[in-house]
Amino acid sequence: MNNSNLKITSFYKFKNINSPKKVKSDLDKLLKNKNIRGTILLANEGINASISGDENSLKIAIEDIKYLTNIRDFNFKTNDVNFLPFNKMKVRIKKEIVSLGKEVVNVKKYTGELIHPKDWNKLLNKKNIKLIDTRNKYEFDIGHFKNAINPETSSFRDFPNQINKLGIKRSDQIVMYCTGGIRCEKVSAYLKAEGYQNVSQLEGGIINFLEFSKNSTANNSWNGECFVFDNRVTVNKKLKMGSYRQCHGCRHPITENEIKLKSYVKGVSCKYCNEKRRDDQKKRSKIRQDQIDKAERLKIDHPFKKIYSDFNN
Repeated sequence: MNNSNLKITSFYKFKNINSPKKVKSDLDKLLKNKNIRGTILLANEGINASISGDENSLKIAIEDIKYLTNIRDFNFKTNDVNFLPFNKMKVRIKKEIVSLGKEVVNVKKYTGELIHPKDWNKLLNKKNIKLIDTRNKYEFDIGHFKNAINPETSSFRDFPNQINKLGIKRSDQIVMYCTGGIRCEKVSAYLKAEGYQNVSQLEGGIINFLEFSKNSTANNSWNGECFVFDNRVTVNKKLKMGSYRQCHGCRHPITENEIKLKSYVKGVSCKYCNEKRRDDQKKRSKIRQDQIDKAERLKIDHPFKKIYSDFNN
């Protein structure tokens, strides 16, 4: 593996896949023993993926995915990383590639208008828009756009019920955003099918906006960091690894100050889960962490070992 040029790429597509199980079986074979790590979710409604590896390995894997799914027009969001931010490669079959928990939503027919990042700041300056963050509460707390509405969801499946509590009318101009675009694309289709008339979303999500804005001299309307679903935990405005870490007991993002609390035990618990996790859960986590620490001391391979760029070795 050429570790000098490690990348992470995320992509999704709402497009019918006739045989997700067959695609999974073929992908499992093609990706076995390859230096590719990440997660690929497959469903009849499409594919949602985030994978990492060296540039050449990713290129080959993506060509395989295009061929097996018969999807060519993915919108890739790719960033450089100094380590592979996943522990292993997983291909999973799901009912939905992002779980709204409603009946089948015709995303292709109903999805809202896409707003390019270059037009985003201008749109946010308009009066009377309803700017909605479709992510979960802890993601919102880490970072969000100014004046965004937080629906206070614990999971994406909560969104349909929570939006009914926000007092938003079907005639309101609704503008939404999420991490990479997939949640907005699905929920905008759901809202339009429910009769909401004016629905739009940030194309490619926060990650696409930050990529577009990172070298711009224009004002960046994003505040804070952005939670990502991998071992980087968060990224900053320049799409570099952020300041948050993650509790491996409950997967909640935590700050450096929260790591100093007595409730934090490496690999076991933090302030968000210390009182919620059972003793047997904590015991299993402690055994796992001890095994990881021992393997690190002895410099032997283990399932959670990080693969770094050559520049960090």
